Amino acid sequence: MKTNPVVWFEIYVADMARARKFYETVLDVKLEPAEKMEGDWPEMWMFPGEDNASGACGALVQMNGMSPGSGGTLVYFRCNDCAEQAHRVVASGGQLVRDKFAIGPYGFIALAEDSEGNMIGLHSMS
Repeated sequence: MKTNPVVWFEIYVADMARARKFYETVLDVKLEPAEKMEGDWPEMWMFPGEDNASGACGALVQMNGMSPGSGGTLVYFRCNDCAEQAHRVVASGGQLVRDKFAIGPYGFIALAEDSEGNMIGLHSMS
């Protein structure tokens, strides 16, 4: 079976409580704390996911030496209608960069900055 190349993502944050509230509200999900590992392990809150499902899973991470901000990796979150999540962005402490727009046969996307200044994408097929 062929697979997509992305298997994991980390979104770096400066204020974990603020970032968790942003993502839980905008995406209407509940993040769960990652199990603590031995040694100097960063604070991580996992997005809901399943081992055998398609797509990548990931976490919000607060780690020394890693800063949030635009200009790095752009993570797209799957939505039923990305306009719905886009309309929650500003009230959740983020900024809407570009409202829902068509990307041809690949569906629709909206672009936003989260509460930490990270650029994120919202994707839907309708």
